[in-house]
Amino acid sequence: MTQHSSSHSLLQDRAAAGRRLVEPLQAYAHREDVIVLALPRGGVPVAYEVATALGVHLDLMLVRKLGVPSHQEFAMGAIASGGIQILNDQALLAHPIDKAAFDAVVARESHELLRREEVYRGSREPLQLKDQTVILIDDGLATGASMRAAIHATRVHEPSRIVVAVPVAPFETAEALRREVDELICPLIPDWLMSIGNWYMDFSQTSDREVIDLLQRAWQRELGVSER
Repeated sequence: MTQHSSSHSLLQDRAAAGRRLVEPLQAYAHREDVIVLALPRGGVPVAYEVATALGVHLDLMLVRKLGVPSHQEFAMGAIASGGIQILNDQALLAHPIDKAAFDAVVARESHELLRREEVYRGSREPLQLKDQTVILIDDGLATGASMRAAIHATRVHEPSRIVVAVPVAPFETAEALRREVDELICPLIPDWLMSIGNWYMDFSQTSDREVIDLLQRAWQRELGVSER
């Protein structure tokens, strides 16, 4: 199922974008077998609102976009935890890059992925995804490279169901990803999207500190629920 809206109203910020995803995800509320996985950093404030409202687990799916050196915002692929690497063949055709330059980008982003894993998670073990319903959340999709890597990294763990929920994505990307998952939720699907930030009134960068604070709050909430 793809939710498609022609209502092209701007999103206030990432928290408001997350609240907009709550109603379409109501079927997953208060279920022990549901895990929300946020793609840091921008996906964390969105996912926090969803996990809190639905009363479900929140964890991370670490993904790094591989930006074309001459055009960083343009994804030539993405990597995810567990050695997953997805390439965007169209981008590589449009922006040819030699092996040394490509390997340098992969090495840099792999280092950043490991840094984030350590900083955000600390000693906390990732949640087990086998036989669980996993909801992957980001603040929006452009090419879909990062989300595609997240889907592949999630599928390795054999979940029972994979849902992608994002506030905004272009029609072509949404339709392509819909075929790779069990359900896609996306309130805003414009025909063309130059930048995710164009659909937000406030798209200021999410900091490491904000990510850590939101995760700690979510994990404290879960601890409180489990101790009742």
